[in-house]
Amino acid sequence: MGIRVVIVDDHGIVRQGLRMFLGLDPEIEIVGEAANGAGAVTLVDELRPDVVLMDLLMPTVDGITATRAIRRAFPETEVIALTSVLEDSKVAEAIRAGAIGYLLKDTEADALCAAIKAAAAGQTQLSPAVTARLLREAPPPEPSEPLTERETEVLRLLAAGRSNKEIAAELVITEKTVKAHVSHILSKLGVASRTQAALHAVRTGLTGPQTP
Repeated sequence: MGIRVVIVDDHGIVRQGLRMFLGLDPEIEIVGEAANGAGAVTLVDELRPDVVLMDLLMPTVDGITATRAIRRAFPETEVIALTSVLEDSKVAEAIRAGAIGYLLKDTEADALCAAIKAAAAGQTQLSPAVTARLLREAPPPEPSEPLTERETEVLRLLAAGRSNKEIAAELVITEKTVKAHVSHILSKLGVASRTQAALHAVRTGLTGPQTP
């Protein structure tokens, strides 16, 4: 079964273009579209997609608010922010809300498909420009409780851009166990996404800055 994707954008022509480009990849299945954040939350509730491509600037309910709601209610669904602007404040807001990635709308189709597959596999992928903007933010609070040795290992590999499958293979555990560890890591760090957890790892020196 392919990666199930929902497209959210208030411009019909953008949704049509994304559907056309993404539809050429046999591993990706577009299961729904929404024109605003409220529709996005409803669709995710109905369809439980693997990935949501989320525009940020929309009427009624914006993409930041919708991303936050989706990540709280449906943590198995990853959100990629897809926007036309690279602003420090928007990047930070999207990642804080729980987006696993942040892409511009002029991203090439191949790169967008690769980002969707990476998100579905649990990989964090941030460009150096986005990472630099996020690292300028004030450091996050300390973990509510210390990470275990195994959780620290998982976080280091997650921050290095490894997928759940790759982490499972390296640590000789199941993907289900990896997901459980990630869930505990996010809870202890008080963050909403793997990307925020990866940034914590960079800030604390657990791993070096990510490269594309």
